[in-house]
Amino acid sequence: MPHLHTSALLFDMDGTLVDSTALVESTWAGFCARHGLALPDVLAYAHGRPTRETVGRFLPDPELAAAETRRLVAHEESETTGITAIPGAAELLAALPPGVWAVVTSAGRRLAEVRLAAAGLPLPEVMVTADDVVHGKPHPEGYLRAAAVLGVEPAATVVFEDSGAGVLAGLESGARTVVIGGLTTYDDVAERYADFRGFRVAEPESGSGSGAGSAAVVLTVPEPVTARTGGAR
Repeated sequence: MPHLHTSALLFDMDGTLVDSTALVESTWAGFCARHGLALPDVLAYAHGRPTRETVGRFLPDPELAAAETRRLVAHEESETTGITAIPGAAELLAALPPGVWAVVTSAGRRLAEVRLAAAGLPLPEVMVTADDVVHGKPHPEGYLRAAAVLGVEPAATVVFEDSGAGVLAGLESGARTVVIGGLTTYDDVAERYADFRGFRVAEPESGSGSGAGSAAVVLTVPEPVTARTGGAR
């Protein structure tokens, strides 16, 4: 089995740890019907980005965009139908030692807490949400912030992502970036796995990370669906 050595694991939430696809798509479908927009266009832009950025992209009126963002967020925070954990995610998170992982999500903090709980996943000690950053994905700010809070260099971390915007954020942060799911766009620069089944914590090592207060972790992982062929970033 291949091994993955890292000082910290940084996880996206929706589509990476949590399967919320049906709920997300139905929410944006209602938004599109309300405003006469094409759902494929909105979904293509929305995946991996904060709600406020997507709404602002398609509704140029600032007051309307702000009102719609509040409405959509309130709906998402009150609805958990169909939310489940990505296979293998619960087992992996439960096995990780404290202080070596974080969630970096384009959702707001309350929504992230709701969805992680609905999926039966633990809340991380470190979580960077849309409420904590100025620039959402594909900007690397969220991943850079999470690495700083964990006390490790971004290049010593592994980012797990499922969206194009998220993968770009991980790569731009300098992290080794791994794709979870079916996104094939970055197969030349990132390993890709269908889910987390087969991921195992092999050898926690205290005091051997890349920054003060960091801890190293070693995972055994299955063979990836597609291994990167380009240069590491």
